[in-house]
Amino acid sequence: LRLIYRIVHSDDCYPTMPLEAKLLFYFVPFLLLIGWNLSNKRRVYSENVAALEENRASGLTEPASLHPIIDPVKCLGCASCVSACPEGKILGVIDGRAQLIHATHCIGHGACKDACPRDAITLVFGTENRGVDIPDVRPNFETNMPGIFIAGELGGMGLIRNAVEQGRRALESICKVKGVGGASGECLDLVIVGAGPAGFAASLGALENKLKYVTVEQETLGGTVSHFPRGKLVMTAPVELPMVGKVNFTETTKEELLGFWQKVEKQTGLAIQYQERVEQICAEGDRYRVKTNKNNYLTRTVLLAIGRRGTPRKLGVPGEEQSKVVYRLIDPEQYRGQRVLVVGGGDSALEAATSIAELPDTQVALSYRSESFSRAKQKNRTKVEQAEAEGRLTVLFKSNVKEIGEQSVQLDHDGDLIEIPNDGVIVSAGGLLPTPFLKET
Repeated sequence: LRLIYRIVHSDDCYPTMPLEAKLLFYFVPFLLLIGWNLSNKRRVYSENVAALEENRASGLTEPASLHPIIDPVKCLGCASCVSACPEGKILGVIDGRAQLIHATHCIGHGACKDACPRDAITLVFGTENRGVDIPDVRPNFETNMPGIFIAGELGGMGLIRNAVEQGRRALESICKVKGVGGASGECLDLVIVGAGPAGFAASLGALENKLKYVTVEQETLGGTVSHFPRGKLVMTAPVELPMVGKVNFTETTKEELLGFWQKVEKQTGLAIQYQERVEQICAEGDRYRVKTNKNNYLTRTVLLAIGRRGTPRKLGVPGEEQSKVVYRLIDPEQYRGQRVLVVGGGDSALEAATSIAELPDTQVALSYRSESFSRAKQKNRTKVEQAEAEGRLTVLFKSNVKEIGEQSVQLDHDGDLIEIPNDGVIVSAGGLLPTPFLKET
């Protein structure tokens, strides 16, 4: 306004134009701009409120992974977090404060926290209704046990890119521990437990820093990633890997990512002890004895990158011991022409059900105890809706498996006992966290 006032009263500004005409010439566009801005804000506000109310009514309020919590006292309502989110309008401004609008769409990028000028955002894993027991980890990734570090999904960073970054940074912290880098005799500098995204990055960092280390993995390279359904998109952003540098991933599938990691493993000479499971970690002075099903190692530090999948959660029903009951989908093709029941309401369950439903001559039912898929991403819910509309998938909300027979399954479906024909059952009900293991440590 002051600028316009000075321009209007300046002799250099159209000296022959009357003052009233000058005011009209400059103020009208200014007022139109203000009007447009206010109208746009009202429109965005209405859209945010409507979306939040719709999600609450549908029960879509539980974030599936790492997500932001906004402090309303610190928040300025500047919307910098809204603009920073690479997934779109996950956040929105309502009544002058940022709020998590599309909670189930959030996948934990963390860009919102970095963009906030008032540090009003905290990234957390779990909610009041769906709590999660995450170990106490310091900013340098060290636990309350000196020398034991945690990185990746177990520490609350479920996104692959974030887990890789945590593994890399955790290794940097480990290199600063007194005595690391000077191991001699049987003692190691570091034992890395897990070869998922965080463990893989940390292993490369240990190799790059010439540490005396061992990486053990109870299954295969990739950890949880290796059990994702075929063709699943797992990486859409650049990531920094030790010994490799910045790697630009665009719409990368599980197979492409694992293939890349295997190539890096071979080219760098990275050694990983596969099919080796840690059973116990015991303190020995200022060192640790790591006992596995094959060996035992004396080490100065330990990095736990074991993820949150843990031991698969079972249903605890009669017939579950049958060989047709499994707890993760390896290859949808094995169920071609069969009658399959998938149990669960998270992303892994929905992805398993929809991928199998794409096969010809296959009957798929999806059983979930709640009334909506509140923990799954929107793209997976959309696939389920499309498959159900096309008759390729039957969704059974408010249902619980009661008994698994040789050729059928009995379920309690909203109070009614039903029986459906069945050749295979996939239980995607999450896993039992390694909390006892950590407490023993």
